Amino acid sequence: MTANQPKSATNGRHKQPTSPAITARSTHVSHHHKPGPSSNSNTTTPPLPPPSSSSSSSSSNKRSVPKLTDYAAAAIELSSSAGSHNAPAPAAGMYWSRTITYGRAPSRPLRAHSANMVGEMMYVFGGCNQKTCFNQLYILDMDTLTWSKPHTFGQCPPPLRAHSCNVVEYLTGKQKSYSLYIFGGGDGPNYFNELYVLDVETLTWAKPRIDGIPSSPRRAHVTCLWQDKIIIVGGGNGTQALADVHVLDVSDPNQLTWSQMTPKGPAPLARGYHTGNLIKDKLVIYGGSDGHDCFSDVHILNLSTNRWCQIELDQTIPRLSHTATQIGSYLFIIGGHDGYKYSNDVLLLNLVTMTCESKKIYGTPPGPRGYHTAVLHDSRLYILGGYDGSHVFDDLHTLELSSHAYLTQITNFDIDV
Repeated sequence: MTANQPKSATNGRHKQPTSPAITARSTHVSHHHKPGPSSNSNTTTPPLPPPSSSSSSSSSNKRSVPKLTDYAAAAIELSSSAGSHNAPAPAAGMYWSRTITYGRAPSRPLRAHSANMVGEMMYVFGGCNQKTCFNQLYILDMDTLTWSKPHTFGQCPPPLRAHSCNVVEYLTGKQKSYSLYIFGGGDGPNYFNELYVLDVETLTWAKPRIDGIPSSPRRAHVTCLWQDKIIIVGGGNGTQALADVHVLDVSDPNQLTWSQMTPKGPAPLARGYHTGNLIKDKLVIYGGSDGHDCFSDVHILNLSTNRWCQIELDQTIPRLSHTATQIGSYLFIIGGHDGYKYSNDVLLLNLVTMTCESKKIYGTPPGPRGYHTAVLHDSRLYILGGYDGSHVFDDLHTLELSSHAYLTQITNFDIDV
């Protein structure tokens, strides 16, 4: 994979001319019926130009061009891909395509939202466009690709962006239940440290009482669920980037408890808009920004030993506002900002060798973007929304893993630190 790297890069830090929104000085931030196809398309992207007129047509008889629906855009893409100018992808090759959806899709483009899988459903909450933050919940049935906007009950969170959302499973007897735990985030200049919980079965929101000293307000942090605890790392509070680690014990939903971790070892520099992936008992932190520099370093927090360590990669590729999805022994790192521009690259970080790899990917990739979400379902990686510095997106793209689907079955490996 080719990566454009700033010449001023030193020690995993890369100067960026424009500060991402971790501080208050910046205005940029940076988840069953089947009616017709969704007509929700990116309102900031102009429609395709009309076909050229015949020689007998008058230039004064101009027709307005209707906005393309997702269905029409995908149909055009599929039909054009059949042309002789596009070589067909081999059956074994990974492949990008734009995804047609149905039903009541999000009515506005989204960035810095959350997207989580519970069974066959993707739950999308919050986020913002270029002006407004939202607190709507949308659900996408991944089997039928049908959107719904359900009515919820209880005390709903305020409009949020750059919050975290974790799925917590509870077992009562033989009955499983699931809840979404939404923490932090912000709305414009406001930063929050409240926790809201959604019961997925009843679609009821609650703002539970929590014992202990809470995390300070923040957004652009990362979280993971480990041994019935939500681990929270970093983020920003509007004044500075953060490097602290907090723990929310969710083992008993009726008695939640805050505490703070003080890991040993060399901690990563304060940052937000990084990614965090839990690999067994190790939390892998990649990239991020402190509002001035874009980072390319990798740090691992061993939760069993409560110790930080830094990993040296074979190459340095700075990223912030990207996504990182574990697929077997790899992290698929998609898009984000490198300190100079937005990217749509797919970087494969081998967690065994800690080397960066690239694979040939066919089809039409999503445009360069950050602040999007990525979820893995049925050997496909779905990318929703995002922002490219000018436009906020509402599109959904699919990366077919094809012959690489076997990667999801690789679980017997360890990160050597």
